Order: sequence, then structure tokens, then C-alpha cells
Amino acid sequence: MNYLMTALCRKLEGEIAVAKANALAYQRNAVGIGEHPEIVQAIETQIEIIAHAEDKLEAVRKHFTT
Repeated sequence: MNYLMTALCRKLEGEIAVAKANALAYQRNAVGIGEHPEIVQAIETQIEIIAHAEDKLEAVRKHFTT
């Protein structure tokens, strides 16, 4: 995999890490999140971000690795 695909994979892995951290923060400290009255919906949004990034990672690895 060349440096551009490696950079893309790292970017996507970073997006996954941020979304996981957000979801965990919502779970652990839901009381302190005033702008998100629908905590489950906020967590679902982070899960969607994770799923989308994982789909992209899978495509990159499937089509651009040797």
C-alpha cells in the first residue's frame, strides 16, 4: 500500500477513534451533555460514523493492498 492509501487508512482510523470516544463519553457522562437531550440518538450518530469509516477501510484494504 502506498503512502496515500496509508494516510487515508490512518485518517479513517482516527475518525473511528473519535466517534468511539464520543459514544463512550455519552454513555459515561450523559448528564453533562445538555445539547444532546436524545442520548441514544447521539450515540447512534457516532455508530453511523464508525460503520461508514469501517466500510471505507474495508474497501481500501480490499482493492488497494497487495
